[in-house]
Amino acid sequence: MPVTDVATDTENLTMTVTADFAAPVERVWSAYSDPRQLERFWGPPGWPATFTAWDHTVGGRANYTMNGPRGERSSGYWEFLAIEAPRRFEVLDGFTDEQGAPNEQFPPMRMDFTFAPTADGTRMVTTSHFVSLESLEQVVAMGMVEGTKMAMAQLDAVLQDLREYAQGKGTRVELLDDTHVRITRLVEGPRELVWRAHTEPELIKRWMLGPDGWEMTECEVGLAAGDRYRNSWAPVGDTEGEPFGFEGEMLLVDAPRRAVQLERMQGTDGPDVLNDVNFYEEDGATLVTVLMEFPDKDTRDEILATGMAEGMEQSFRRLESAVLTV
Repeated sequence: MPVTDVATDTENLTMTVTADFAAPVERVWSAYSDPRQLERFWGPPGWPATFTAWDHTVGGRANYTMNGPRGERSSGYWEFLAIEAPRRFEVLDGFTDEQGAPNEQFPPMRMDFTFAPTADGTRMVTTSHFVSLESLEQVVAMGMVEGTKMAMAQLDAVLQDLREYAQGKGTRVELLDDTHVRITRLVEGPRELVWRAHTEPELIKRWMLGPDGWEMTECEVGLAAGDRYRNSWAPVGDTEGEPFGFEGEMLLVDAPRRAVQLERMQGTDGPDVLNDVNFYEEDGATLVTVLMEFPDKDTRDEILATGMAEGMEQSFRRLESAVLTV
């Protein structure tokens, strides 16, 4: 986790976040001065940002919207107050409505970003200045500290070449908190084809099988928000195990970038698990990121203990060998 310290000062009305990155100052600076790179980490997991305007000059303005997994939207802006590449920049950060007008219920805060070289890379210090104690307490209550930590944890993948970051590391599971898990897997293939492999039944049945010895007996996909879907598996031959399946509802579909769904075991009343799947391509490889949101820690631990990650890894290997190479 890049964030090493978060300190709130109620006397001076500031929040200071310190983070260390294994990359030179110029590389970290470039991530903060390019809206396409910012979109990959400005916003906590499950709330990716889209920058709709970008004027990277003193007095210029950037507009962005963060998109939640259930269709929620939160919009904001940066007004650039100072730019001293590659060491420092300062912005006025505030909330807006969907038309870009400032939200008067949430006063803007001034944010100062500084970048300094270290023996191992770069130390970034971000100081947020608030207009009142009430404003500071308001953003803390909204989860700004936790959200900042999780958002910064996404920056490592941006600062490295995608293959350097993920190639050969298999299916990786990160426990973000008691109810959120992030799973990542680099797939050697273009995003368009990886997306098709996740959404076309004839392709899904060729790879999404988990451990050897199982077959997919039912595959009904959802391709739009509100669609229902249903998948079932059964053992083949002498393989031990009982047939099982999942079903649920699509909450968001943004082809070929993102799909969000609610999922539950067939024949049960839940609990529902939210799966937020994102696809990012770089140089012909696609990073598949699954953010799972569980109703509680016990459900999280129970599902992870089933060997889910191992089954996913076997499926991803089958995807690369049986689908993407054909």
